[in-house]
Amino acid sequence: MISFSTKYSKDNDFVVFLTNKKSNLNSIKSFIDLKASYVLRDKASKNKSGYTFLSKLNNSKFKNYYFFNLDLNKKDFEYQDIGGLIVNEALNLKKEFITIHIDTLPSAMHKDFILKNIFVGILSKSYVFKNYKKINDKKEIKKISVISSNKSLVSECIKYAGQINSGVTQTRDLVTMPSNFLFPEKFVKEIQNLRKAGLGIEILDEKKLNKIGMRALLGVGQGSSQKSYVAIMKWNGGKKNSKPLAFVGKGVCFDTGGISLKPARFMEEMKYDMAGAGTVTGLMKTLALRKAKVNAIGIVGLVENMPDGNAQKPGDVVKSYSGKTIEIFNTDAEGRLVLADLLSYTEKRFNPKFMINLATLTGAIIISLGNEYAGLFSNNNQLAERINKVGYKDNEKAWRLPLNKNFDALIDSQIADVQNINYSGGAGSITAAQFLQRFVLNKTPWAHLDIAGMAWTKKTTKTIPMGATGYGVKLLNRLVEEYYE
Repeated sequence: MISFSTKYSKDNDFVVFLTNKKSNLNSIKSFIDLKASYVLRDKASKNKSGYTFLSKLNNSKFKNYYFFNLDLNKKDFEYQDIGGLIVNEALNLKKEFITIHIDTLPSAMHKDFILKNIFVGILSKSYVFKNYKKINDKKEIKKISVISSNKSLVSECIKYAGQINSGVTQTRDLVTMPSNFLFPEKFVKEIQNLRKAGLGIEILDEKKLNKIGMRALLGVGQGSSQKSYVAIMKWNGGKKNSKPLAFVGKGVCFDTGGISLKPARFMEEMKYDMAGAGTVTGLMKTLALRKAKVNAIGIVGLVENMPDGNAQKPGDVVKSYSGKTIEIFNTDAEGRLVLADLLSYTEKRFNPKFMINLATLTGAIIISLGNEYAGLFSNNNQLAERINKVGYKDNEKAWRLPLNKNFDALIDSQIADVQNINYSGGAGSITAAQFLQRFVLNKTPWAHLDIAGMAWTKKTTKTIPMGATGYGVKLLNRLVEEYYE
C-alpha cells in the first residue's frame, strides 16, 4: 500500500507535508505558493487534533494540502497517531490516494524513528476486513506514495512498518472471522500457511493430545463436533543452543460457556475468545518476517466450548498434563483449562527462557481496567517491568495486579488438587491467574496477560477502526526487539 516515489501523480489532490518549526520549505516551492505556505504553517488555526493545517490555495497544482507540524521528542504511539490522523482526514474527504512529502522534515530530526511509527499508524488505521457482503461499501485507502530524495531511508521504514502490520493484520483477520469460518481445523490451516513466512509448524491432533495427557484441554472441546488441536509455531533466528522465548495463546474459537451456558445476549462476541491465539499467531508471523535474532515458540490450544450430551459437566474432575487434577465448578471457566495444559507442556518440552500467555480470560478484568489496560500477572519482577515499560511505547498498556498465596485458598478443591473457579467471592481475575500459576512447575519466568478488554473495540480510535484491535503483537514484538535480540 505504501510505496516510494520521486514525483507526484496528477490524479492525487490530497498531499501531506511533514514539517517542523525549523523546516525549510524551499523543496516544495516549485508547485506551491511558498509565501502562502508559510502563512499557513505559522498562522493558520489548528484543528481539534492539534496537528493538521488545511490549505485550498488558488492557482496551485493540487486542491488539498495538509501540513502536519511535528514536535520533537514524541513517544512512538504519538507518531503512530499522526499516521492514523492522515488516513482519517483522507477518508473524511473521500480520498483513496495520498501523497506524503517528507523532505520538509529538518535533517536534525530522527527521521527513521518518526517515519517508521507514522507508517505503522497509517497501515493500522487503513485496515479493512474483507467481509462477506455482496457489495463492500467500506471506504478505504488504496495507495500511499512517499516523496523523498532518500529512497533507502523510506524503503527501510516502509519495510519495517509492513512487517509489524502484517502480524497485526493476521491477528485482526483471525479475531474478526466468524466461528463457522474459523473453527479449530480451519485455524490450523491458517497457521500452516505461515510456513511461507519461514515458521516451522507442528500440529498435535486429538489422538496425540490424548496420548500425551492433555485431558484438561480435551475436556473443553469434547462437547463440540469440531475436533481440538494444539498448533506449535517455531522460529529459529537465534543461537543454536539458546533457550527459546515462549508465547502461549488461548484459542477457544467459540465459547458458549458449555453446560454453564452464557446468556444469549452478546454471545456472538464469543467468536473472539480465540484472540490470545490470534495474537500469538500474528506475533510469530512478524518475528519471522523481520528475521528476529531470537529463538521463539508460539503454541496455541484450539477448541470449541459447546453444550451437548458429551460435554464436560460441572462437578467433573479431569487430570491435566501436569498430573494435577482439576474439579470443574463452572464449564465457562474453560480458557484456564486450555492454558494449564499448554503451560506445563511448553515448560517441560521446550525449557524456555520465559513464558507469556495471552487470553481473553475473565470478564472481571474489564470491570477492573476497562478497555485501557490488559491485566498483567507475573511470577518474575524483571519480566513484568519490561512488559509494563514497552507497553507505553506503542500504547498497548498492561497493568500489573498482585499474585499472593493467600488467594490460593479460594481455588482449593475438597476432592481434587484445584478447582477451576472461585465461588467464595471476589478477585475473579486474580484467582484465574493463581490457577494458571499452579501449572508453571519449574519456576520458569512467566507472565499472564488477560486481554479480555483489549482484543476488540466498539469504537474507532486514532489508529484502530472499530473491531479487532490486534492487541499484543506490537507490545510483544517490541519486548523481543528491545530486550532479547
